[in-house]
Parts: sequence; C-alpha cells; structure tokens
Amino acid sequence: MARERSEAIIVTEHGAAGVMQWREVDVPEPAKGEVTIVNHAMGVNFIDVYHRSGLYPGRLPHGIGVEGAGTVQAVGPGVDFLMPGDRVAYAMSAVGAYARRRTLSAAALVKLPDAIGFEEAAAVMMKGLTSQYLLRQTYRVQPGETILFHAAAGGVGQIACQWARHLGVKLIGTASSPEKAALARENGAWETIDYSREDVVERVMDLTDGQGVPVVYDGVGQATWEASLACLQPRGLMVNFGSASGPVQGVSLSALQKKSLYVTRPGITAYLDTHEKLEAAATDLFDAMRQGAIKPNISHRMPLREAVRAHALLESRQTTGSTILIPGD
Repeated sequence: MARERSEAIIVTEHGAAGVMQWREVDVPEPAKGEVTIVNHAMGVNFIDVYHRSGLYPGRLPHGIGVEGAGTVQAVGPGVDFLMPGDRVAYAMSAVGAYARRRTLSAAALVKLPDAIGFEEAAAVMMKGLTSQYLLRQTYRVQPGETILFHAAAGGVGQIACQWARHLGVKLIGTASSPEKAALARENGAWETIDYSREDVVERVMDLTDGQGVPVVYDGVGQATWEASLACLQPRGLMVNFGSASGPVQGVSLSALQKKSLYVTRPGITAYLDTHEKLEAAATDLFDAMRQGAIKPNISHRMPLREAVRAHALLESRQTTGSTILIPGD
C-alpha cells in the first residue's frame, strides 16, 4: 500500500489548548503487528489535556488523543485476529487518535460488537475501561457496599454510577451543583453531595452511620485529597486516579497512620497491559452495554477541526458527559 496522507491534530509545543494545530500528516504502512484504521469517531479525555499541556510530556511534535473507533483499512504482517473491514475500538493507544486515519499496534484494538455504534464506542471506551478496572479490579466492589465517587456527573463518574447500580452497590457521588448532582442520581448514584453547599465528610458520615466508606474513587486530586482520606473506614483504600484540580503533592504518610489507610495511584496501562486483559475488560464493558446497564451520555459532538474548543470546554468543566470528535467537517 502506498504511503497515504491524513488530516490530524498535532502539537509542536506544550501549552494551552491553542497549541493544537490542524495538519496533514503521513500515514505509514502497517508494519509487523500493526494495522491502519479509518477513524469514525474519537473520544476527548482529560489525559489528552495532560499530553497537550506537558504534564505527561511526549517527544515533540506529536499527535493527541488515545481513544477512538473505526474500521480496519489495512493489516500488517503477523496480525491474525483482524482483517480489513472489521469494526474496532481502542483506548489508551499511543497518542494520535485525533486523525482521520492512523496506523497503530493491533494489540490496542478490540473488535466492536455490531450492536454498539462507533460514536457510542468512542464515548465509552476510555471511561468505561477506567470504570471497569476501578470497580472490578483496583477494589472489587460488592453488592450492598457503600462507596464514594468524586465528580460523579463527569464522564467517568456517570459510567461508574451506572455500573455501580448494575452491581448492587450504593454509590455516593459528589458534584459541584444541584444540576450535576441530579445528573449523577439519574445515572444511578444512590445519594449525592453538592460540595458547593455541603460538607462532604459530614454527609458521608451521616449516610454511613459514622462508619465511613471502604473505598474512595477520586479523579479530582489536590482539592479533594484530605476530605477523601477523612471519609474512609479504618484500613480503607484511597484510589487517586486523576488530577483534574491539580496533582496531589507533599503527601505525609503519617496522615494515613491513624486509620491504617491504603493509597493507590492506578493507571489503565498497568491493568490492561496485555491484549488478553484488554479483551477481558472490554468484554465486561460491552456485555454491560448490551444489557442496557451502561448507556454513554454524549454531551458534545464536534468536528475534528474544533479540537481546541473541545479542550476548552473540558477544562472549564462545561461538559457533563462524553465529548467526541467526528472526522468530517
């Protein structure tokens, strides 16, 4: 196959959303273990902001985006589970999803069931797989348990609310406004806490009869760190999986001593580091979707050319669900 060209979003310097540029780039032929795909939809996630800003630095210039869904165009040597025309989805691939076409490792791809559309997949893969490893692996929640999940009206939070309800788990979700709290409840939160008006620790203790929760899932970071620790039961687990308010810094281990708390900073790449693990987690997610337990909320559909605006909306917290980019103008 001759070398092709494709439009893509490229970063030549790290910084604010405006550093992203619309460029024409080469699409290399798939080498051993690789495939070329045509993207039909791409997801926008906070990790894209981290890659763009340099919080997670990459070698410049580089693409942006780690999640998408599309069809296989060409298959490289050694790939025996995919063929041209297959519908596929991916999350946590090498950066570069914001493109009409791209070549990437076949190991990053899973086949997409016919019942799930490209836009649904692009809206749910990253957030859904994150929810899967958080709720089913980092701490395997059990029916009847009460847990705390920060930013429950966000993209990951909404999926987690739905999945927790499906599993019979009482999820207490925090939100920044009555509207977002209502959205979390609509998605399955057992109770919600509007942290702009209520004290999170007091409300958690009221809801748990003073016991606290066995696990806190926190993708906010710095702003919620101390309250999260205070909400935990003795020997509880603090799961810090994101830094929307800034990274947690200056952690004192002595703060964990009084209740013998555990802390983990999980990442999707460590949990889904083989294709077999990725397929298993994706199957779990797709099964829940086919059962109607998980329905992604796509709050914004935007042309790929408008990636700058998509990032601005995400960083200003004006999104309440998933934002997806569509290759067409």
